Amino acid sequence: MLTHRNVCLHALGTIAELRLADTDIWGHIAPMFHLADAWATFAITWVGARHVMVVQFNAEAAMAAIQKEQITLSNLIPTMLNLMIKHPNIKEYDFSSLRVILSGGAPIAPEVVRSITEVFGCDYIQTYGMTETSPYLTFSIIKQHLQNLSPDEQFKYKSKTGRPFIGVELKVVDEDGNPVAADEKQVGEIWVRGDTISPGYWKLPDETEQAFCQGWLRTGDLANVDAEGYVNIVDRKKDMIVTGGENVYSIEVENVLYMNPKILEAAVFGVPDEKWGEAVNAAVVLKENESATEAEIISFCKQQQASYKAPKSIIFLDELPKTGSGKIYKKGLRDSYWSKEK
Repeated sequence: MLTHRNVCLHALGTIAELRLADTDIWGHIAPMFHLADAWATFAITWVGARHVMVVQFNAEAAMAAIQKEQITLSNLIPTMLNLMIKHPNIKEYDFSSLRVILSGGAPIAPEVVRSITEVFGCDYIQTYGMTETSPYLTFSIIKQHLQNLSPDEQFKYKSKTGRPFIGVELKVVDEDGNPVAADEKQVGEIWVRGDTISPGYWKLPDETEQAFCQGWLRTGDLANVDAEGYVNIVDRKKDMIVTGGENVYSIEVENVLYMNPKILEAAVFGVPDEKWGEAVNAAVVLKENESATEAEIISFCKQQQASYKAPKSIIFLDELPKTGSGKIYKKGLRDSYWSKEK
């Protein structure tokens, strides 16, 4: 459930955080049934800005809309941004109207973030949130006192999940509910509370009780936190892979795969393994006219990170399964393996 208070205070918060004004033109490119985009319906209208609708996502249609309608900002799912920045015709379009591009709805690889800033030539903000939270919980907006840092140092913050959204209390806690060290190493679960957080699930008291602890919503997202209070999500609890007693965070492996210039899209998930309990598996889509072998991809990963984190096997697909909102449907890839175990 999202209350009128939840939605209104969230809209006011985004107006303040993003400095929305009546001169802005918002591109509804992500699905409007998903809160990665739907929140803008309220905030953009509130400030008297203009809405531009892209009926159905297509990379070239989205780029054309930005140029034609002089869109100033939008929030897109990372899979959409990835397809846009890697589109062969992207240099044919003018993105000079953009002042900021936001990504949200799913994790995004730092390599993709770097390409976004280079290709679109505008500011970039990573966002994180949930349907239960209206949705924003964090923004990777650079704090004022950090803006004198070098571009490379600022990029480290921009490519993180972000610091808390205005009006949101956020903490990262261990299994006992104690805050983790702000050392960017210790991993815990993100807990949040505030006036933009849902009071619970409609007519589902048991689910509501499980989701909340002493007024804090337990998000199910695992993250670390730095000394400035910027959190960085490493995985969903359900997506973490335990192989040979070691925790492997799927997002970390995906970030490495996106560094490979031959790969268009990637998804990492755990599969049953008699020896290790779980094995790291990856599904990848290669860019058009590219070729690669399983051994080549695995070797690339081992060069970039600890060998035990590298995929044990690679599936090559023409495209990755997606949800209706455009997110990669990792559960669909994983379930086909685990169903065989039953």
